[in-house]
Amino acid sequence: MEKYAHDIIIVGAGLAGLRAAIAAAEVGNKLDIAVISKLHPLRSHSVCAQGGTAAVMREKDSYDLHAFDTIKGADYLADQDVVEFFVRRAPREIILTEHLGLPWSRTSDGKLDQRPFGGHTYPRACFAADMTGFHEMHTLYGKATSYNNIKFYDEWFATSIIVENNTAVGLTAIELKTGEMHAFQTKALVMATGGHERIYEFTTFSYTTTGDGMAMAYRAGAPLMDMEFVQFHPTGLIPSGALITEGARGEGGYLINAKGERFMKNYAPEKMELAPRDVVSRAEQTEINEGRGLEGPHGPYIALDLRHLGEERINERLPLIREVAIKLGGVDPAKEPIPIRPAAHYSMGGIKANIKTETPIAGLYAAGECSCLSLHGANRLGTNSTAECLVFGAVAGEEVAKHALSNSLKELSKEKLLAEEKRVFDEILGSEGGERVPVIRDEMRHVMNEKVWIFRRGDQLESALKEIRALKERFKHIKVQDKGGPFNTGLVDALQLDFMLELAEVTIVSALQRTEFRGAHSRVDYPKRDDINWLKHTLAYYTKEGPRLEYIPVTITKWQPAARTY
Repeated sequence: MEKYAHDIIIVGAGLAGLRAAIAAAEVGNKLDIAVISKLHPLRSHSVCAQGGTAAVMREKDSYDLHAFDTIKGADYLADQDVVEFFVRRAPREIILTEHLGLPWSRTSDGKLDQRPFGGHTYPRACFAADMTGFHEMHTLYGKATSYNNIKFYDEWFATSIIVENNTAVGLTAIELKTGEMHAFQTKALVMATGGHERIYEFTTFSYTTTGDGMAMAYRAGAPLMDMEFVQFHPTGLIPSGALITEGARGEGGYLINAKGERFMKNYAPEKMELAPRDVVSRAEQTEINEGRGLEGPHGPYIALDLRHLGEERINERLPLIREVAIKLGGVDPAKEPIPIRPAAHYSMGGIKANIKTETPIAGLYAAGECSCLSLHGANRLGTNSTAECLVFGAVAGEEVAKHALSNSLKELSKEKLLAEEKRVFDEILGSEGGERVPVIRDEMRHVMNEKVWIFRRGDQLESALKEIRALKERFKHIKVQDKGGPFNTGLVDALQLDFMLELAEVTIVSALQRTEFRGAHSRVDYPKRDDINWLKHTLAYYTKEGPRLEYIPVTITKWQPAARTY
């Protein structure tokens, strides 16, 4: 097994990963930094972010207002020290990206424009039409490639983190071009690999966003936090699940049921379509469940109506949405409503990390959606995610650089490297069972869609857990048809499914134990929020028998939990 050595390794080249690389390079121009990605960085899922990036940029807005909106949106499960730090750092990132050349949309007097978003009391979503993530990614990638001390490993699939004495010392990765596994030695490691919503059937997620970093950190001994909290975005395009940005409602779009009613007046009379995502998704699902959805060839749905905005405004503010709706949905939003329904969209949970992005494993940091600093608590507000990637990507880069400058490379255990090689090539690629990866994957996604969706019940969660554990057993008897080396997508699919099954199990176990109704975790058998027993974070630790759960308190600074109405 060939070995590489770098002072810092960043796994994932989306917004958080690229921002971490830039920040680390700024701390030390002599640091040797590697960025490993299973695809080209500009194909990372971050390019799919559309609507905007939240930051306090106007005199009428305030840090406290942004913090309170975030904490209330989180149903009071967010750690408030993290939120306060975040809202103060976010404007700095907007200004930095503007200086780097990001083409933010502007007002007629030349100022950065900001649009309203759900749960925010002030329009604070900076945006670049409806392609914010696309432009952020191109801007950061352009900057990252200008440093001589950042090396990109594109199309390398990381498979495991190597830990010695509770310290991250390296990882293993397969070069997809050759199919060979290599070892990477490092002083410090940043996981920035995104979320895991591909465990669901109907999702806004790219096919490649399968929670790899979460699963690797979990297996290496880092706890996963608050994995029961999965966000369902109200506007997934039917039938593909492609995201229709919340910015469409921020620009004034309406949600309509079969009766032609703007039904959000019954659920959030003040905020209407711009209530937080958990509120809107539950409202839509309730309309569908109670028979007020429109009927279509792919089942009942809700209509997103933009026609009243006019073709000129749609083309100016929502050009990508119009193109996506026409090409993937067969409708022109300037002329007819868009068919949508809630789709699995975001993981509030992830690798437990503190305000410095440090995990409980020394030398291992986590940023972006694969992490859980508990900025978002039980429900994330739109536009806070891209801002989080920039803010805490920068923090991760700064902190990992400091760690690397004060530590040395440590030897990798040959035993662990050989064990990982055996797991991947003998046990998975070499398996000659009768099970097929696509079949197990589709069954997993169907179970998650049917029994671990917006509304949850204990008996359904128990049933889902049995089914997922049965699928994990069946996975041991798969057969990857392609036994070759170069670009073996069958092997990649199997490795990703292995990670996803692990994360599906953690999600269900965490959800089953939380017997309350909070944020995106909607337990119909426990219909009230329970601050006495459940104002705490879930920690899931890996064991061979399944997740072992512990709990830690939520950090409250100055906003006490209160009733959450919109």
